[in-house]
Amino acid sequence: MLLHPQDRTKLDSSDDLQFYAFPRFVTHVDEGFIQQLTDLYRDRLKPQTRILDLMSSWVSHLPEELTFEHVEGHGLNEDELAKNPRLNHYWVQDLNQTLQLPFEDQSFDAVLNCVSIQYLQYPDAIFSEIHRILKPGGVVIVSFSNRMFYQKAIQIWRDGTDKTRLNLLKQYIQSVSGFTEPEFIVRLPNVPTLLQLMGWGGGDPFYAAIAYRQDPT
Repeated sequence: MLLHPQDRTKLDSSDDLQFYAFPRFVTHVDEGFIQQLTDLYRDRLKPQTRILDLMSSWVSHLPEELTFEHVEGHGLNEDELAKNPRLNHYWVQDLNQTLQLPFEDQSFDAVLNCVSIQYLQYPDAIFSEIHRILKPGGVVIVSFSNRMFYQKAIQIWRDGTDKTRLNLLKQYIQSVSGFTEPEFIVRLPNVPTLLQLMGWGGGDPFYAAIAYRQDPT
């Protein structure tokens, strides 16, 4: 496995389904982050394609003007998923307990993961599944900021910096043969250092990784 057992530990080791049992109808990043993510989706996703929003919630941040053939949603809280207007279908599954995705090979054109990658305890297994269900040329887009449910994030992510987390995400993607070299987008708030030290962050940093499933040779 890519991570050592200690790397995968959480401060709160209780059942994740219990932790997420009550819906949280909030956004976990600010409007600036959401706009950058929606713009990225607008640039990289194609209309009338099949999308999997992995570890989703009550919003998917997809561009309103884009219509897709099918948007499948996954998460840990059914009430949140039921409220998401972009999902054509959804299901609940703890990816730290059941590592296989319930789809046939080459079922989707894109797999999205927004601000949730830090909770995966077996990311290499999940990225192998993502690769399996993507069509050749399909894209995976993973975005994150510096926020998290600290008690539920795995130790290697929790104890890292934004720079080491980017490198970790690169390792996740490269652990699977058949993805292109990941492309990274890093956009930091333009705030003077003095104001940052005073706690005025000026907005959430935006990080994203994009990789494509390569055509079989």
